[in-house]
Amino acid sequence: MIAGLSPARLLSLALVLWPLASCSDGRTPLVLYSPHGREILEPLELRFEQIHPEIDVRWLDMGSQDVLDRIRTEAANPQADVWFGGPHTIFSRGAGLDLLAPYRPSWAGAVPGGHPQELYWGLYRATPVLVYNGDAVSEEEAPKDWDDLLDPRWRGKIVLRDPLASGTMRTIFGMVLARSVAETGSDAAGFEWLCRLDSQTKEYVFSPTLLFEKLTRQEALVSMWELTDILLLQDRGSPLRYRFASSGLPVITDSIGLVAGAAHPAAAKAFIDWVGEEEALTLVLNGSYRLPVRDDLPDDALPDWARSALANIRPAEIDWDLIEQRGSDWMVQWDREVRGRGHQPE
Repeated sequence: MIAGLSPARLLSLALVLWPLASCSDGRTPLVLYSPHGREILEPLELRFEQIHPEIDVRWLDMGSQDVLDRIRTEAANPQADVWFGGPHTIFSRGAGLDLLAPYRPSWAGAVPGGHPQELYWGLYRATPVLVYNGDAVSEEEAPKDWDDLLDPRWRGKIVLRDPLASGTMRTIFGMVLARSVAETGSDAAGFEWLCRLDSQTKEYVFSPTLLFEKLTRQEALVSMWELTDILLLQDRGSPLRYRFASSGLPVITDSIGLVAGAAHPAAAKAFIDWVGEEEALTLVLNGSYRLPVRDDLPDDALPDWARSALANIRPAEIDWDLIEQRGSDWMVQWDREVRGRGHQPE
């Protein structure tokens, strides 16, 4: 051990220095910062390295907000090459902070929208859903819409991912607040809704793993999370089940972009080009339940679950620009005025 440094400090130092380490075998290192998790990142890493044996893919898995914060902290000396995954609202904030470099991937013409300056592009569609433990809650009893979470029977039986670290939860909360503004001209009703939800919530957890563990052990019974993870857990025999909210879902455009000042831009561009092509999208569709943003894939490339999801998803009408403009301030206000201060609904 280095004299004077605790094990925790050594681990922190290793995480900072790890991306800087050169490849001993002479390959070009390609560093990805991503919230996607091992289930997506490992298969993509292995296949891309087969196609490009001269590149060594390295990734750090963290929450969407953590990716933004880390890239911003490292802006003077970037350690990541590719920002891979997260809601388009967070990417928009990163673009506004000059954290992304323009690049138009080979598949850009097959996806709608994209950043006006080509700083990031939509890759997958992420769909938040209502989640419940099917061993303890029947399909008939399970919440059918967001407002059902406010029913007194769920008091103390809800566990949520901490929204300060989660792009998914920030998007759901942003939907609630943006709807309030659209319907009443103010976010007050939205904060009242979140306050009532807080009164129902037993705990906010820092990681998806803890969320799933607590639901599986029936320490809580219902939650909100992203469809992909629930489908993966069901494959492993998990009792967790899901429902699409009847009033509509905030369908998130999960994006990708080239980090400004990336040390290995050629390798980064090669990865961005490949990950949006049919081979990589099909690999993720079949192995990790990610719906592509591209709508030009042949029908036989879509598994049954994807066709079913696309048939049942009802996108909510959301003012994404408003969420982008006010989302950060809303989360600060929620943390200061709502978290742990909810009251029993009248």
